[in-house]
Amino acid sequence: MASNPASIFQTESESKAFDLDHRKIINYNINKYDSAVKVGTARFNNLENSKRKGYSLKWKVMENLDKYLPEFEANFQRKGGKVIWANNEEEAQQEIWKILSEVNAKKVIKSKSMTTEEVDLNEFLEKHGVESIESDLGEYIVQLLGQKPYHIVTPAMHLNLASISKLFNEKFNTPIDATPEQLTLKARELLRDKYLQADVGITGANFLIADTGSIALTENEGNIRLSTTFPKIHIAIVGIEKIIPSLSDLDLYWPLLSSHGTGQNLTVYNSIIGGPRQAGETDGPERMYVILLDNGRTNVLAQKDQRQALYCIRCGACLNACPIYKNIGGHTYNTTYSGPIGSMITPHMKGMEAFKHLSYASSLCGKCTEVCPVKIDIHNMLLANRRDAVKAGLTPTMERIGWKVFSKTITRRSLLDKFGGKTKNWFLRNFFRKSWGKHRDLPVVAEKSFSKQWKEKNQETPT
Repeated sequence: MASNPASIFQTESESKAFDLDHRKIINYNINKYDSAVKVGTARFNNLENSKRKGYSLKWKVMENLDKYLPEFEANFQRKGGKVIWANNEEEAQQEIWKILSEVNAKKVIKSKSMTTEEVDLNEFLEKHGVESIESDLGEYIVQLLGQKPYHIVTPAMHLNLASISKLFNEKFNTPIDATPEQLTLKARELLRDKYLQADVGITGANFLIADTGSIALTENEGNIRLSTTFPKIHIAIVGIEKIIPSLSDLDLYWPLLSSHGTGQNLTVYNSIIGGPRQAGETDGPERMYVILLDNGRTNVLAQKDQRQALYCIRCGACLNACPIYKNIGGHTYNTTYSGPIGSMITPHMKGMEAFKHLSYASSLCGKCTEVCPVKIDIHNMLLANRRDAVKAGLTPTMERIGWKVFSKTITRRSLLDKFGGKTKNWFLRNFFRKSWGKHRDLPVVAEKSFSKQWKEKNQETPT
């Protein structure tokens, strides 16, 4: 049985690539997304200019994180909130547990958040006897299935109506042929009381706003507003790269995120939260915490050629554009962040030795770079990851020897011509058969090289 991430990835990706039902579902859903995004991005007067502006502003932020993060902290705490810094997954878990323990919290309502997935929060809370319920419909569905989100934006993209209806029928005795409207109403019925019963609401944040000390959240279901309003305590766990300088920058980033994420002008609900409920306010939490999560992000920041990966606004556009993702899906990556951007950042966040294989899971077609709303050069950064893995000596010994022999041979025509077609085909069969894959036929090398054929032909041709 596969025992390391690379072996698991190879086994599962081969299985998923030839699962025609799976591919049919995700390609259907991605095609719907493509149509919506085409309409959404067409509404920009000058999309390319907006992308450039988004890139340059993110560059400015990443080069000055030491300025903007303390500015956010000071402004947020001035309004009664508390900022907690977490270096890694364990620290984030323990800080959240401290808050929950103080109030003897037994029930948590969560909104969709990739950072909470990143620190395995649901599993952690379950071990400590705390009920943690996802309030986003897609997240709620995959939680019921005991799965992780399949996609950064669309957690249940791999499921169709029939499979969700079957799930709800088994769990809640809804009709086996229930319509989407019926399923949504059932989920609403089940979740409404959870907001009222929850001791703590936990969210992520799309952006941290430095000059106002606020977090910005964007959604389509209204569950975030309920998760941040009803519970007495609100905890937001956010990656340090989500910082933007000013409230006015949302004018750029919110439309870029919504148009590339779902094809909308703006998502339905957009909230800016700047701390706990103030005197005279009628709703909101009594206490609010923002946990600023590193968890390997400074490792990415330290890479000169790859640090622009931190510009990502988590729209999911690169996943939907990627031919690899379209064939093997999101769960195959076995990481929080899948697709091209996940393949880029995961080796730095979780270890290059264990996850370098993801940087090779790319055709390098450049489509991910083309669709990125903040012009991240993703495919070239994947190449940089490959380079770094080789420089660090993380490739197998036989692979290094093989490439040295190949390089020496292929760059010397006289040496290449010494080997006939039979010898070359023997090498292909014995050294490349496994990597080429069992579903494709190996190419067959001609018995004589082009150089020999050319010489023979010209010798036979009378002058």
